[in-house]
Amino acid sequence: MTNSEEVIADVTELSATNLVLDELRSLLQRLDRLLEGAVVAAQTAYGSEAATDPYRGLHISQQDVEQLLAREPGVPLFQRDGDKGDGDNDTQRSADNSFSYPPSRGVRLAWFQQTFGLSDFDLDVVAIALAPEIDRRYERLYAYLQDDVTCKQPTVDLALNLLCPSAAAKLMRRDRFAPDAPLLRHGLLHLVGERDRVKSTLLAQYLQLDEQVIRLLLGQKGLDTRLVSFCQLVQPTVSLKELHINPEIKQALSVLVVQDWQRCQPLRLYFQGSDRISKRRTAEALAAEVKVPLLAVDLARIVEAKVDFESTLKRLFREAWFQNALLYLDGLDVVQSNDQAISYQCLLAAVAENRGITILSGVQPWAGARGIITVPFTLPDFAQRRRCWEAHLTAVGIRLNEVELDALVDRFRLTPDQIADAVTIACNTARWQAAARGGEGEITEFESQTLKSVDLYAAARTQSGHDLATLARKIEPKYSMDDIVLPADQQRQLQEICNQAKYRHIVYGQWGFEGKLSVGKGLNVLFSGPPGTGKTMAAEIMAHELQLDLYKIDLSQVVSKYIGETEKNLNRIFTAAESANAILFFDEADALFGKRSEVKDSHDRYANLEIAYLLQKMEEYEGISILTSNLRQNLDDAFTRRIRFIVEFPFPEEESRLQIWQGIWPKQTPLGADVDLLLLARQFKLAGGNIRNIALAAAFLAAENGQSVGMKQLLQASKREFQKMGRLVSDKEFVI
Repeated sequence: MTNSEEVIADVTELSATNLVLDELRSLLQRLDRLLEGAVVAAQTAYGSEAATDPYRGLHISQQDVEQLLAREPGVPLFQRDGDKGDGDNDTQRSADNSFSYPPSRGVRLAWFQQTFGLSDFDLDVVAIALAPEIDRRYERLYAYLQDDVTCKQPTVDLALNLLCPSAAAKLMRRDRFAPDAPLLRHGLLHLVGERDRVKSTLLAQYLQLDEQVIRLLLGQKGLDTRLVSFCQLVQPTVSLKELHINPEIKQALSVLVVQDWQRCQPLRLYFQGSDRISKRRTAEALAAEVKVPLLAVDLARIVEAKVDFESTLKRLFREAWFQNALLYLDGLDVVQSNDQAISYQCLLAAVAENRGITILSGVQPWAGARGIITVPFTLPDFAQRRRCWEAHLTAVGIRLNEVELDALVDRFRLTPDQIADAVTIACNTARWQAAARGGEGEITEFESQTLKSVDLYAAARTQSGHDLATLARKIEPKYSMDDIVLPADQQRQLQEICNQAKYRHIVYGQWGFEGKLSVGKGLNVLFSGPPGTGKTMAAEIMAHELQLDLYKIDLSQVVSKYIGETEKNLNRIFTAAESANAILFFDEADALFGKRSEVKDSHDRYANLEIAYLLQKMEEYEGISILTSNLRQNLDDAFTRRIRFIVEFPFPEEESRLQIWQGIWPKQTPLGADVDLLLLARQFKLAGGNIRNIALAAAFLAAENGQSVGMKQLLQASKREFQKMGRLVSDKEFVI
């Protein structure tokens, strides 16, 4: 903001403040007249000596006692002879049934009185309670009139004495401080008892305006201090045109919000989906459409704070009303949980009563009251993601060819904000690499044009998988397709699986198969075979080939002996995986995916339910899930029918074992001239995992003696591997 803009803003704010003061001036002038008369009456009532007593309000003299006893009960303390008082004017204002937001300036006080159905008497009470917030001189006046230097806040008794002309009027006006009177029923005024007394009389209770009312009447900016931990008042800077969401949703939201805001009609929307950022930005854009702020509330924080949920909700809805703001309530799922049933009902009631615009946000489908419009926020489809990637890449001067761009878009189901962050991360990585090479830390035009797609893949992977990381172990792929030794048919199967992941946007999108399938659009793969035959290695190869993260799920942490817990654990995994853009790897899955048994008791029935639930989640999951099993015969037909690919990993024959022996050694490893890999492949019938263990053990034996890896170390390591496997060995087998 420039200096001239700041000056204009200051002048505008000063002008608005003057309007607020002008509006309150007549109210305070009336109060001043009442106080002037009360002071004169008090001096008459107390006597000239009492009026000048420096210890007045600190002690009670004999003369004070005599005057108190002589006074007629209930008579207003400050009423002078012949004074009719100002309290006769008690015109009752009926509450305005039509909903409207507070005016920004000029007639706010009239709106306040009309909206809440306050009488002139009520408005005078508001003035008495509000005055010390404007000028502290009223505190000293109140202390003087109440004959107590510690009583600087107005009491019910002081208000009645100031505003009522007679004892009968004082008695009658007590109903204006009853719980069902407008001031207390609407929560505009609170009666606060004396601190050192268990229970105060009505007359002794202090008048305290609610903080929101004070801020409204004084035209102050900012939030109620009781709410700052749970919400933000946002001045929106984003427009609907900038958002990468469905154009039809944009159009419908704009029409509904603008129309109902202008007509002051209630509108209740539910933004349903896992993309919290897009939902929040859409709410801000809608607030910008009607040129008002957005009051964004985190319901989860309210629950965690363990405050009174119902009263906090009332303050939040009123805050949105007084601030002329759209109300956005995020985190509905927390309140919908079983242990928050009462809070959820309070929320539904508050939403139903609110006559403004309310936007709720959650992940689960709406199952609450009627009258709420659900707006789905699904992840962008391929075409939307492609446009978003193109826009952000073009903005930084990066150009990918059609094939690379399509592969990047299809592989990662990211939100628009995640795509923007991924491009930024890739550019920052390029800057870092340029600086590390001795450059100036800036991306040259050439570097931006030749930025590798692998860098964009790496940046895209950082945008997802955070929730899944708490439930599974991430594996860094080390192998490529050339590293695995399998029969030709199995090699082709692995490549076919990868190709289905690469070209799904063509088959499902361009060729229309997505419209034919409700479930089963993901890739469910089963790797079966004996231990050590390359199943885990193949999973790493797929992750490397597709440039996706690989997460290994520990089934010992998933399967539970408690009924229903296994399903909950599986649901958490698949829910987290929906936005992870990763491969799920269930290793040694026989513990959970074994052959379903006949139902002989309740435990068998629940075990079968667990497996059925898993099959359902696998069909719904649109990513890649890999299961491994050592015993394929344990899987029944219903299970295998839901698997897209089943790849058998056979025990390696002599030729395959020789290829494994040849490929197991890093280039830096020194091998002795006596090493006979053909002999090892022919003599020892081992799987690839065992061969890897032997090679590593032999390397350590050689390093211990400072030698190259020779047959002596390999035979010794082979002997130890057979012993570990529990197989009978003869020393003759390990002699050259």
